[in-house]
Amino acid sequence: MKLAIINGPNLNLLGSREPSIYGAESFDDFFNRISAQFEVELTYFQSNVEGELINELQRSGYDGFILNAGGYTHTSVAIRDCIAAISIPVVEVHISNIHARETFRNESLLAPVCKGSIIGLGLEGYSLAIRFFLNK
Repeated sequence: MKLAIINGPNLNLLGSREPSIYGAESFDDFFNRISAQFEVELTYFQSNVEGELINELQRSGYDGFILNAGGYTHTSVAIRDCIAAISIPVVEVHISNIHARETFRNESLLAPVCKGSIIGLGLEGYSLAIRFFLNK
């Protein structure tokens, strides 16, 4: 099985960005840990640029995408349209509970076109998404 984790804007700052919300572990450290934990071909892509996230979602050859679109979750019709257009399933992940934060973060434009959403469980949400794909 081949899965891709795609992270959006500012998620390259994990470990130093608002650790009270996002935790103190860098995503690179976390990725190394889960790569060793699961028997799956796992790749990782991060960009602060909306179009680059769309290009990555349009790549074929994956069995699933795990997407944390960051702030684009609440604003990007283009990413939503991309997810709706591709045949590869997408699981949306958010480290923080977007429903318990600022009002503008409460709605995900992406959730209705994703296979499912894992919200507010910290970095463990990515592991749960991998388990979902492995068990389906």
